[in-house]
Amino acid sequence: MTDIQLESKALPLPPKLVHRVADLLIKAEAMGLIRDLGTLGQLNSSLLREGLGRISDAGIATGLVAGLAATLAGPAGLEDPDVAGALDAILEALERSPLPDHEWRPMIGLFGVEMLAGLLCISPSSLQRYSKAARPTPDSVADRLHFVALVAGDLKGAYNDIGIRRWWQRRRALLDDRAPAELLKGQWSSDEPGPHRVRGLARSLVWGGAT
Repeated sequence: MTDIQLESKALPLPPKLVHRVADLLIKAEAMGLIRDLGTLGQLNSSLLREGLGRISDAGIATGLVAGLAATLAGPAGLEDPDVAGALDAILEALERSPLPDHEWRPMIGLFGVEMLAGLLCISPSSLQRYSKAARPTPDSVADRLHFVALVAGDLKGAYNDIGIRRWWQRRRALLDDRAPAELLKGQWSSDEPGPHRVRGLARSLVWGGAT
């Protein structure tokens, strides 16, 4: 793992960083970069260091992570005003970086083969081949898988696994009385209006007025 030097002692996070760090680490967990985030202990500088190392090791935001490490090594540490912006930039890079080799395992674990295949609009047999690396995951499928992982990360802030699965099937007034899964049809991609509405709903339900 990349050695990211923060503090040798785990320090509590400033209140203004808690939401950002939680969002970053939950997304990293949903993408398969961190396993069992809930068992790793209190949200603090040590856990942030662990998450940043995993993200950098996956080849994402390596320069940004290195820059943040330098900032955190400075005299202000976590209180440096540049930390929040750096975390936002790393999260943006994470959201733009599909990682099918990492994301198949946690998403199959969450949804099961049949439901995940339905959300991705591929056959269960194709899903099995891609997830086992018997065939490379096509870019279009990697994009959909990444989108589903990001939505799962959004929802993990409020729902357990059963709640996340049910969320996809429940009709919502904000989606014109359709379920989120109904807006993912055919050869959909994450930049289409339907998926955008689904993601917006997930984030509004969970983070609400958070900034």
